[in-house]
Amino acid sequence: MIRLALSEGNFNINDVSLCFPIEIGILSKLFSVTKRKTKTKHNTIYTWDDLGILAYSKNGEAVESLLLELRKEDFAFSPERIFKGQFYFDNEEIINYYKNNKNKRIKLFDGDSSGALVLNDISVWFDSVDNNIEAIEITAFKGSTIKRIPEDKYVIKESSEELIVFSDFGFKLSVIQELMYNKELIQPKFDLFEFVLWYSKRDIDLEKEGYDPIPEVTQYFKDLPIPKKYASEITEIYQDGGNHVYRQLLRFNEGWEEYWDIESSEDAKQFPNLKKVVLCYAKENVVDELSNMGINSQWL
Repeated sequence: MIRLALSEGNFNINDVSLCFPIEIGILSKLFSVTKRKTKTKHNTIYTWDDLGILAYSKNGEAVESLLLELRKEDFAFSPERIFKGQFYFDNEEIINYYKNNKNKRIKLFDGDSSGALVLNDISVWFDSVDNNIEAIEITAFKGSTIKRIPEDKYVIKESSEELIVFSDFGFKLSVIQELMYNKELIQPKFDLFEFVLWYSKRDIDLEKEGYDPIPEVTQYFKDLPIPKKYASEITEIYQDGGNHVYRQLLRFNEGWEEYWDIESSEDAKQFPNLKKVVLCYAKENVVDELSNMGINSQWL
């Protein structure tokens, strides 16, 4: 399901932060379904029939506005289906609010007779009839610039620091969860959707490939250097199928996978302050091995 969200801090599509105008290639990767193109006198219009979304571009390369169609129209460029995704404005799910509160004026419109809302140089226009939204238009103000992912963001650079050498990939992932996502000591914080947009060696289709580990993503985490200076920061490891690191490695993670099981406790010897471990991705022998090392260990 497509999820768009505009808040005080960001405009997101499927958790990827964007700024208008948005390069058409980025949208194509995010939406990952076939689009068609219609040229008019003033615009190039891109249509995602299956999603109920239109995008308008002056130069054919970057789009200045998106239109979510909630009622079937009959123009040549109109999508074949209506928008079935979600649109959040300031953490309020707009479309379902309207469906469930047809006799109420949505609070976001208080004091605003035009139906236009503005945040972060982005305006949102709600085309509504009898308090039913028929379309949502999301448009950039003049002067907005394309947000680009830095070319070197996910390039792993050689490190001059002393590094931890791991013998077990599953154990390394548990350490990455702590250092990258919980304590934010390792940067950049890996984001799967952003990585897919950034990666240029091939097109990664998350909707098709997201049911198995994506080799390039797995390799990124295998190659990621972990400085030895952070070893003392690891006092606890808590594995859960919903951990950020596992959601990056597998788009459609269900929590029962065995791809990242810890097979050996050997790496724990490198973390002198590790006192507690809760596991769900590990072989049966690991809990006993860790307990014998004086670490409070248990299954989730």
